[in-house]
Amino acid sequence: MKLKKLEQADKDLLYKSFNFYKGLNTKQRLYFDHRVVSFIKDKEFIGRKGLEVTQDMKLLISAHAVILTFGFRDFFIGLIDKIFIYPNKFYSKANAAYHKGEMNPRMRALVISWEDFKFGLEVTNDNINLGIHEFTHAIHLNSMKEGDVSSTIFADSFKELANLLTKDESLRKELLESRFFRDYAFLNQFEFLAVVMEHFIERPMEFKQQFPQIYSKAKQMLNFDFLGY
Repeated sequence: MKLKKLEQADKDLLYKSFNFYKGLNTKQRLYFDHRVVSFIKDKEFIGRKGLEVTQDMKLLISAHAVILTFGFRDFFIGLIDKIFIYPNKFYSKANAAYHKGEMNPRMRALVISWEDFKFGLEVTNDNINLGIHEFTHAIHLNSMKEGDVSSTIFADSFKELANLLTKDESLRKELLESRFFRDYAFLNQFEFLAVVMEHFIERPMEFKQQFPQIYSKAKQMLNFDFLGY
């Protein structure tokens, strides 16, 4: 397979923006670059409210998807055809409220606020990352409908995590009392997983030390075997 390549300026932006990318070896970076180029070509990026979509926007958004799926064979997240980008929070008819991001399976679309996406990228130690959060939703939903090996591992590992938390009352109690995950994580299983992955990507060592069993399941879901994890 001939690997698709990024321009040097694009590589420099990835290196500056992502600790994950910095930690990859030369061969892994070539594969990462190839996946980013392929993901950008596979999706339609659409600016809303007059926002002009730039190459940097496409690159930075796609890199979040590629990070989460770097242990997958199929990294395209087939549930997404379009990525809508608003300048800031947008009104959603789904629940008549303003959102920073959402996954709309019916429209096969991921929707994000660029302002909030950038904040998640720039502040790397608060365990809040809109790109990771929304792409986790997309991967989670995708894993429930696809039958490929990566989707199966993801879905099965999530079931194992849910069972672990259901059966281990002391772990569940410790998790709630620790305030390690923000309250938003406990709205439902989808939000819980999205918050778990924000912690996993942003502060893996702290997560591993605090809740090794949950960390291990997150690592298993993503099939992660990379430096720093």
